[in-house]
Amino acid sequence: MNAVLKHPLLFTLPLLLGGLVVAVPPATGADPVARNNYGAQPLERGEMEKGIEQLEQAFSLFSLDPALRDNLAAAHALLGRKLLEIKSYEDAARHFGRASELYPDEPRFHLLRGIAFSLAKYGEMARYELALARSLGGDTAEGLYFLGKTYYDAGETDQAMALWEKAANLAPSESFLAGLLEKVRREQSVEERMERGHSSRFIVSYDSGTKTDSALAILDLLEEFYNSVGTDLGYFPASRIPVILYTRQDYREVTRSPHWSGGLYDGKIRLPVGGITEITPDIRATLRHEYVHAVVIDLTRGNCPTWLNEGIAEIQGRLEYNPPLGELEKAAKRGEFLPLKRLEGSFAGLEGGEVRLAYEQSYSLVDFIVSAHGWHRLRMVLEDLGSGLSLGEAMNRAFADVGLDYDGLFGQWRDHVLREVGGGGTPER
Repeated sequence: MNAVLKHPLLFTLPLLLGGLVVAVPPATGADPVARNNYGAQPLERGEMEKGIEQLEQAFSLFSLDPALRDNLAAAHALLGRKLLEIKSYEDAARHFGRASELYPDEPRFHLLRGIAFSLAKYGEMARYELALARSLGGDTAEGLYFLGKTYYDAGETDQAMALWEKAANLAPSESFLAGLLEKVRREQSVEERMERGHSSRFIVSYDSGTKTDSALAILDLLEEFYNSVGTDLGYFPASRIPVILYTRQDYREVTRSPHWSGGLYDGKIRLPVGGITEITPDIRATLRHEYVHAVVIDLTRGNCPTWLNEGIAEIQGRLEYNPPLGELEKAAKRGEFLPLKRLEGSFAGLEGGEVRLAYEQSYSLVDFIVSAHGWHRLRMVLEDLGSGLSLGEAMNRAFADVGLDYDGLFGQWRDHVLREVGGGGTPER
């Protein structure tokens, strides 16, 4: 199960960029003004890269001209904002960095660069820029939230909490921060009692009822999955991933997840396996499944429909433990599959047989895509989602050369399942 953390504070980006406009001064015939005007015209047409290139050329010749400096910094910041919105975080950081080179004492540019680094999961660089913005311009709710996130992602929960409490005081109407603090306090009440261990790519926290040998065995398994899953998906996360092993009671208290949940990824892999004495095939499957969520969410920047995310995780998990597809078989015989639109959102509100069908249908569809068209096409879809494309756009691009779009692929899968199992009817889209 995956639960992607949203960042509502990003909606304040227009405020952070308030006042940044590219001004076109009246032409007087002077070279700097003419070149400034020339560079600003493409920006007004939305041709950001071309406008920046022309402004950079002008600035290289007239670096003391204040209007050129202002316009060039504003153009880089505005393009950075556009890139943030389409999840091109590294490129956004580069443009905010250029703006901060032009105005090194302007806290907004360092803050925005820090946010971009944080979203790209470059924790140390994010922390540096956010701390610099704080020293130059004081505390802001946005800066404190993202600075706290760098500590939280590194497992330094106390520091994160202190910063988020300050952020909540600055933005008392921001319900997201209040909810986040409540969640982290629940985590702390349980996790502060835990033992810890680590490997090169994972940090594990475990209940005192779990033997250290079992926790270390889980670390070894995750290292194995890091390589095998990475080979299939062509992606290897760069940052360490926290893993928390709870008792079942603590897992329910901390995550507030549905009663049927056997694991959760929300930036940390959370598993109700505290006290285990052996690593069963079912536990191996759950570990692999939840690790896949970490990879997919990182690769797609969180822009992934649930059926695709869960389907990939199920394919990998079933390499370890492969129970029968009972609900899918019944649905196929009735000719009544769950509509894909319903499976694009969270499964958390589903119950009973519908939950099992959602997972089995997601698995079957993604397994069909991989079997019929290869992992390479699925990787193309994930990469395009990570670049900010919609699911329909990403699917259409990946399958255009075989004459398929999103609807066509679903129909092809449906025909395949009905041939294998039998049935009829037409599912909703």
